[in-house]
Amino acid sequence: MNFDLSPAWISLKTAAVTTVITFFLGIAAARWMLGYRGKGKGIIDAILTSPLVLPPTVTGFLLLLLFGRNGPLGQLLSSMGITLIFTWPATVIAATVVSFPLMYRTSLAAFTQIDTSLLACARTLGASEWTVFWRILLPLAKPGIIAGTLLAFARSLGEFGATLMLAGSIPGKTETIPIAIFFASESGNMNEAFAWVLVILAISLGVITGVNYWSESKIKKRRAKKTEKQIIDVRSVPVVKTQPLRLNSHTHSQSLLVDIQKKLPGFLLDVCFNANNKPLGLLGGSGAGKSMILRCVAGLETPTRGRIVLNGRVLFDSQQKINLPSRDRHIGYLFQNYALFPHMTVAQNIAFGLPKGLSSTEIKQQVEAYLLAVQLPGYGKRYPEELSGGQQQRVALARALASQPDALLLDEAFSALDTHLRHQIETLVIATLENYQGVTLLVTHNLEEAYRICQNLLVVDDGVTLAHGVKHDIFEYSTSVRVAQLTGCKNFSQAVIIDNRKIEAIEWGCSLDIIEPIPEYFSHVGIRAHQITFSEQSNEPNTFPCWLAAISETQHRVTLYLKLYQPATNAFDYHLQAEVFKEKWREIKNRSFPWQVCLQPSRLLLLEGTITEGRRKKEEARRWKEETGRWKVNY
Repeated sequence: MNFDLSPAWISLKTAAVTTVITFFLGIAAARWMLGYRGKGKGIIDAILTSPLVLPPTVTGFLLLLLFGRNGPLGQLLSSMGITLIFTWPATVIAATVVSFPLMYRTSLAAFTQIDTSLLACARTLGASEWTVFWRILLPLAKPGIIAGTLLAFARSLGEFGATLMLAGSIPGKTETIPIAIFFASESGNMNEAFAWVLVILAISLGVITGVNYWSESKIKKRRAKKTEKQIIDVRSVPVVKTQPLRLNSHTHSQSLLVDIQKKLPGFLLDVCFNANNKPLGLLGGSGAGKSMILRCVAGLETPTRGRIVLNGRVLFDSQQKINLPSRDRHIGYLFQNYALFPHMTVAQNIAFGLPKGLSSTEIKQQVEAYLLAVQLPGYGKRYPEELSGGQQQRVALARALASQPDALLLDEAFSALDTHLRHQIETLVIATLENYQGVTLLVTHNLEEAYRICQNLLVVDDGVTLAHGVKHDIFEYSTSVRVAQLTGCKNFSQAVIIDNRKIEAIEWGCSLDIIEPIPEYFSHVGIRAHQITFSEQSNEPNTFPCWLAAISETQHRVTLYLKLYQPATNAFDYHLQAEVFKEKWREIKNRSFPWQVCLQPSRLLLLEGTITEGRRKKEEARRWKEETGRWKVNY
């Protein structure tokens, strides 16, 4: 008896065609669902996934209702002279429907696991959505897509129930291997059934093993290539003397106006400020809204209302319905995690940000120039995983500047670096920004970092601007308790007014002479720890006896916890914190108690106790705009 091989050919042909169809349909559906934010997302996902959980015969029955002689699609096809039921195309349709969910769900899971900052970074570098999908999303999801393709192939190869319902079992036409196994075993021909089982096992395992071998060989080659390279830490990289890189050729005045509201669950961001070509540091506690401001400026988030204008170009205006996409805003964004594309080399990462239309020679020359500018010559062929944290930060900075942005946004750019690397990268950034003519916004928690890099500061708390101006004024003349806290002040006391030149610090238990005007909503007095001095004379203004409650040392400074008027009962019983250099500590530590501590009148901060100041200033700015037709510049 001749062994009919047609079921093998029909199964392979069906599985191949089905895999191709589900490959494109599954990826397209997964990409659409990834970005879909409309209503009924859960229902749509359930419908797309349902063939995975429904019994195949139920799926086949539903397909029969749809494509049958009396079904809507069946009648439509019949009117065109096309008969689908009990044909080979029906076999493909049945296999496609039952294998599609595997490709869709696996691709969606692969897309979801990709770091969203990589996609956001690509958009800020001017990439279109198609470019983001083709060059970032698809390559990074490659392992998941391969797995989904294999699962779809295996599922379509083994499909039985839906195929039997829709296409039947016609030898040489719709009879696949699973159907041949079923009818052979039903007729008692177990040898034939067993032979077909071996065939389908050989096909399935052969395809899966071949793909796995190919994937593992690529990984081994990558690892072997990596071990050949000497991974040099940034500490050992020699400093290369370079000419300043011309980063921006703009000669006109640089300006950024941000006046936005962004409503989130339990939080309202409501800020209004302006910036020029002098770096502006955004200070504030965690959750204050600093990073959200950057994301709104970059177009990664959409404000609820307001306006954003960069160099006279409207990026967002809720009233005029203007909302430029990130790719059209010409804004460089340096993410906290660097957001280097892991599947691209250093050179490819930097080239991704270069203006479009350059020749390959020009791209190579500019990439080499940027690598030289960030002191990483010869690193173009390395991958991000082969770099230290400091080197990755340099590459991210070069890539952000490669697009010649009108504004540069740095979001906690140094937080992941150790002290040594932080100093090196910070020095590089300062030198780079001196040559950069665009607007720069820097989000940071580090007060010293903000003071070194930025000429101007914006203090934000709970979504509201508390202070905005020159850094010296913000630190030396803080006007509210919260601003003083966020800028490092540690000593506060509730206070009441005695007269125009004297106040009483209730919690410190002393009266203080003052020289600054008392603000309208005065409630607290403060003084920064490093501005407290020690005197040998007790008759100087604002000088009081004190005892030492505890000390805390760092490499160069000592923090002294002081109790006024009487000895402390424990380490937590103190009024003031004073910071002194260790040389001063060695000078005073052997003095007998009580010491004389001096709170100089010129150093006292007369403060408001609530954040209403920020909202009041915002309203004042709006009134100024209404009266003059322009925004008030604070520096």
